[in-house]
Amino acid sequence: MAGGLKLVIVCSTAATIATLLLLRGPLNVAYGVYPEPQFTSSESESSTCSHGNFTDFAEVDFPWYKITPTQELTWHACYPSFQCARLSVPLNYSEPRGRQAAIALIRKPSLFPVRSRFYKGPILFNPGGPGGSGVDLILNLGSAFSTILGPQFDIVGFDPRGVARSTPRAAFFDTDVERALFGASITSGDIGLARSWAQAHLFGKLAAQKDDGFLEHINTANTATDMLTIALAHGRKKLQYWGFSYGSILGATFAAMYPDKIERLVIDGVMDSEDYYATGWLTNLVDTEKTMDSFFEGCVDAGPDRCPFYAPEPEDIRNNLTSLYNQLRKVPIPVKTNRLYGVVDYKILRAAVFASLYSPYGSFLPLAQALKQLAAGDASGLVNLLAPLYAPYKCSCNAHAHEFDTVRDAQAALVCNDGDVVPPSLAESEKYVQKLAKVSEWADMWSAIRLECVGWPNVTKRFRGPFVGDTSHPILLVGNTADPVTPLRSAKKMAEGFKDAVVLTQDSPGHCSINAPSICTQRYIRRYFSDGTLPPPDTVCQPISKNPFPRIPTRPGESVDQTPFDVAEDERLLMDAISELSEKFRPVPFSPGGGLLGFNRQ
Repeated sequence: MAGGLKLVIVCSTAATIATLLLLRGPLNVAYGVYPEPQFTSSESESSTCSHGNFTDFAEVDFPWYKITPTQELTWHACYPSFQCARLSVPLNYSEPRGRQAAIALIRKPSLFPVRSRFYKGPILFNPGGPGGSGVDLILNLGSAFSTILGPQFDIVGFDPRGVARSTPRAAFFDTDVERALFGASITSGDIGLARSWAQAHLFGKLAAQKDDGFLEHINTANTATDMLTIALAHGRKKLQYWGFSYGSILGATFAAMYPDKIERLVIDGVMDSEDYYATGWLTNLVDTEKTMDSFFEGCVDAGPDRCPFYAPEPEDIRNNLTSLYNQLRKVPIPVKTNRLYGVVDYKILRAAVFASLYSPYGSFLPLAQALKQLAAGDASGLVNLLAPLYAPYKCSCNAHAHEFDTVRDAQAALVCNDGDVVPPSLAESEKYVQKLAKVSEWADMWSAIRLECVGWPNVTKRFRGPFVGDTSHPILLVGNTADPVTPLRSAKKMAEGFKDAVVLTQDSPGHCSINAPSICTQRYIRRYFSDGTLPPPDTVCQPISKNPFPRIPTRPGESVDQTPFDVAEDERLLMDAISELSEKFRPVPFSPGGGLLGFNRQ
């Protein structure tokens, strides 16, 4: 492999390699190819597994395979304080009695029984992706969402068809090790696009080979119908929904397909649905530079005590970062810590910076610290910054160990099945990258999403819009003023198609509203779900802190930035829940690098 990166795979608990985590791809399909660092460990681990021994499965996941899918919701106790179910739905809604799919669901149940006058039904969530796991989202943040929205709701997550625990699962490799090896194929920047184009064609052939008739039914339109089926299975006639990022595509698709079936619908971090279904991916990055500027400006405003990479002017910080890029272009840095070792180069630094733009309130401070260390010749901070984003792959004697992993295969299935056919030639791919480069300097990374569809098998295209409707209740769209991948203008565009829809603006950087804690925003969303009240048109909410660098105030109401609501002392639980969302919700870029982060802990 190029770049001096080494890959070692040993199928035992004594050695690990990286696998694909949410929204990370098996394809190195970025122009110039941005491989993430492949860190390795020399520490040995004692093996405790034995063939046929499934006693360790509880440490991996709840045994979903023991739940028989049913057409009526049957809830089972699972994990601490949650309930799980598998709902049987038609794989092809045109053949309702034909082959079935099984949708995995999890809920944080309401404190009120269904027959109580206080019970207000389920709210479904989608974390984005495409291909993100709603089960994982609610496992991690279900309690926080329940606190914010109120105990009268069931907080429900589901894995969309083809994703993770829902079956049939989009998985195009015979083994997880094969998938990890495919993703670890790293080429030099000089031939990166051509190699990535060829690899994408190969990936499409693998997808076609594994297709037994299920593949074309993994799409957003069918998932929208699945959501209606889930609502009906709850005994509700209409949907309540909160979707993030790609979840806005799913929500807008539902609103266009079933405008009379909406009780409440919030889409947060809104994508341009027309651009998505055209497989354009040309409108996402128009505000990315605003997010980057918030790092430079926020660092200056925070001062040297709160921003380790401080310089007197934003342009000074920008130039210092550029100097680090140039240094790593010439001389990559070998890293050996007591936990990890590997090589850090220019592409890895770019990947780290881009990833931080998604969650400035949680990522800018550690990024600044890592950059300060890097300027002193120490790249260990950058390694430690990236490593926690990715789970190490471990071969296991347990046959179920990786059965429900979230893999990039599902993301590709949704993106490529939903979107228009991508021209298959290398010349057309080169033209696309050049076109995207006129929009943003991050085109070399973002182009990976569309490029993976160049060799995709032919499937019947389903829903194509239009995205208009007189909805049974007006929908609420939420957008940040400096979102790196879902610009505010997309929310305003999508709102135009739906009668009486309202855009709530949050004046903050980062992807989706909950990455910047804002009492104002979350109280508007809570009120919308509770009684249907929409914010006044042109409402702008402020985050608790305008600057991503300072810590969240230790006591509610300390910040003058928070409007229009003051935080009373008795709202501490709400404040804590909003802070938890900001700290834990870490959307990961589609493919800043297109490969995978390999690391082993020592």
